[in-house]
Amino acid sequence: MNILIPDIPLVAFRLAGKRQLAQITAFDLVVLLIISNDNSLGGGLFGATVIFLLNAGVAWLTFRFKRVERVVEHTPTVLVKAGRILRKNLRRERLSLPEFRGALRRHGVVSLKDVRYVILEEDGHISVVR
Repeated sequence: MNILIPDIPLVAFRLAGKRQLAQITAFDLVVLLIISNDNSLGGGLFGATVIFLLNAGVAWLTFRFKRVERVVEHTPTVLVKAGRILRKNLRRERLSLPEFRGALRRHGVVSLKDVRYVILEEDGHISVVR
Protein backbone atom coordinates (compact mmCIF):
# COMPACT_ATOMS: atom_id res chain seq x y z
CA MET A 1 0.00 0.00 0.00
CA ASN A 2 2.83 2.44 0.80
CA ILE A 3 4.13 2.05 -2.75
CA LEU A 4 0.78 3.19 -4.21
CA ILE A 5 0.36 6.29 -2.00
CA PRO A 6 2.53 8.62 -4.15
CA ASP A 7 0.74 7.42 -7.28
CA ILE A 8 -2.74 8.34 -6.05
CA PRO A 9 -2.29 12.14 -6.44
CA LEU A 10 -0.65 11.66 -9.85
CA VAL A 11 -3.62 9.66 -11.12
CA ALA A 12 -6.07 12.15 -9.60
CA PHE A 13 -4.30 15.10 -11.24
CA ARG A 14 -4.34 13.35 -14.62
CA LEU A 15 -8.05 12.64 -14.29
CA ALA A 16 -8.86 16.19 -13.13
CA GLY A 17 -7.55 17.86 -16.28
CA LYS A 18 -5.54 21.03 -16.87
CA ARG A 19 -8.41 23.46 -16.44
CA GLN A 20 -9.33 22.28 -12.95
CA LEU A 21 -5.72 22.25 -11.80
CA ALA A 22 -5.22 25.82 -12.99
CA GLN A 23 -8.25 27.03 -11.06
CA ILE A 24 -7.40 26.33 -7.44
CA THR A 25 -9.74 28.64 -5.55
CA ALA A 26 -9.97 30.18 -2.10
CA PHE A 27 -12.46 27.44 -1.22
CA ASP A 28 -9.84 24.81 -2.06
CA LEU A 29 -7.39 26.55 0.24
CA VAL A 30 -9.93 26.58 3.08
CA VAL A 31 -10.59 22.85 2.65
CA LEU A 32 -6.85 22.17 2.65
CA LEU A 33 -6.39 24.22 5.83
CA ILE A 34 -9.26 22.38 7.53
CA ILE A 35 -7.82 18.95 6.77
CA SER A 36 -4.19 19.95 7.25
CA ASN A 37 -4.21 18.77 10.88
CA ASP A 38 -5.47 15.34 9.82
CA ASN A 39 -2.34 13.37 8.97
CA SER A 40 -4.15 10.13 8.21
CA LEU A 41 -4.30 8.68 4.72
CA GLY A 42 -8.09 8.57 4.87
CA GLY A 43 -8.37 12.23 5.86
CA GLY A 44 -6.05 13.33 3.07
CA LEU A 45 -7.83 11.23 0.47
CA PHE A 46 -11.20 12.51 1.68
CA GLY A 47 -10.09 16.14 1.42
CA ALA A 48 -8.59 15.64 -2.04
CA THR A 49 -11.73 13.83 -3.19
CA VAL A 50 -13.96 16.65 -1.91
CA ILE A 51 -11.87 19.26 -3.73
CA PHE A 52 -11.83 17.33 -7.02
CA LEU A 53 -15.56 16.57 -6.90
CA LEU A 54 -16.52 20.16 -6.06
CA ASN A 55 -14.26 21.52 -8.79
CA ALA A 56 -15.74 19.07 -11.28
CA GLY A 57 -19.26 20.01 -10.16
CA VAL A 58 -18.65 23.74 -10.48
CA ALA A 59 -16.97 23.25 -13.87
CA TRP A 60 -19.98 21.26 -15.10
CA LEU A 61 -22.45 23.83 -13.75
CA THR A 62 -20.59 26.73 -15.37
CA PHE A 63 -20.47 24.84 -18.66
CA ARG A 64 -24.16 23.93 -18.51
CA PHE A 65 -25.68 27.17 -17.17
CA LYS A 66 -24.61 30.63 -18.35
CA ARG A 67 -26.08 32.28 -15.25
CA VAL A 68 -23.79 30.20 -13.01
CA GLU A 69 -20.86 31.01 -15.28
CA ARG A 70 -21.47 34.76 -14.87
CA VAL A 71 -21.43 34.38 -11.07
CA VAL A 72 -18.43 32.04 -10.81
CA GLU A 73 -16.14 33.07 -13.66
CA HIS A 74 -14.41 36.41 -14.01
CA THR A 75 -14.60 38.40 -17.23
CA PRO A 76 -11.78 40.37 -18.84
CA THR A 77 -11.65 44.06 -17.88
CA VAL A 78 -10.34 46.76 -20.21
CA LEU A 79 -7.91 48.98 -18.29
CA VAL A 80 -6.60 51.10 -21.18
CA LYS A 81 -8.50 51.99 -24.33
CA ALA A 82 -6.89 53.98 -27.16
CA GLY A 83 -4.02 55.05 -24.93
CA ARG A 84 -6.26 56.32 -22.08
CA ILE A 85 -6.33 54.73 -18.62
CA LEU A 86 -9.85 53.80 -17.51
CA ARG A 87 -9.47 54.71 -13.83
CA LYS A 88 -12.97 53.51 -12.96
CA ASN A 89 -12.01 50.00 -14.07
CA LEU A 90 -8.74 50.19 -12.14
CA ARG A 91 -10.69 51.06 -8.97
CA ARG A 92 -13.24 48.31 -9.58
CA GLU A 93 -10.42 45.76 -9.89
CA ARG A 94 -8.67 47.26 -6.83
CA LEU A 95 -5.51 47.90 -8.81
CA SER A 96 -3.47 50.92 -7.74
CA LEU A 97 -1.88 53.19 -10.32
CA PRO A 98 1.71 52.35 -9.20
CA GLU A 99 0.97 48.60 -9.46
CA PHE A 100 -0.57 49.12 -12.87
CA ARG A 101 2.34 51.19 -14.16
CA GLY A 102 4.73 48.50 -12.89
CA ALA A 103 2.80 45.85 -14.82
CA LEU A 104 2.99 48.00 -17.95
CA ARG A 105 6.76 48.36 -17.54
CA ARG A 106 7.10 44.58 -17.22
CA HIS A 107 5.37 44.36 -20.61
CA GLY A 108 7.80 46.87 -22.09
CA VAL A 109 5.30 49.71 -22.35
CA VAL A 110 7.08 53.06 -22.22
CA SER A 111 4.24 55.28 -23.39
CA LEU A 112 0.48 54.67 -23.45
CA LYS A 113 0.39 56.39 -26.86
CA ASP A 114 1.69 53.11 -28.32
CA VAL A 115 -1.05 51.00 -26.69
CA ARG A 116 -4.52 50.30 -28.07
CA TYR A 117 -5.78 48.14 -25.19
CA VAL A 118 -4.59 46.81 -21.86
CA ILE A 119 -6.81 44.04 -20.55
CA LEU A 120 -6.90 42.38 -17.14
CA GLU A 121 -7.64 38.76 -18.04
CA GLU A 122 -9.81 36.29 -16.12
CA ASP A 123 -6.77 34.65 -14.53
CA GLY A 124 -5.30 37.95 -13.29
CA HIS A 125 -2.68 38.38 -16.02
CA ILE A 126 -2.44 41.59 -18.01
CA SER A 127 -2.49 41.56 -21.82
CA VAL A 128 -1.21 44.48 -23.88
CA VAL A 129 -2.52 45.05 -27.41
CA ARG A 130 -0.43 47.52 -29.41
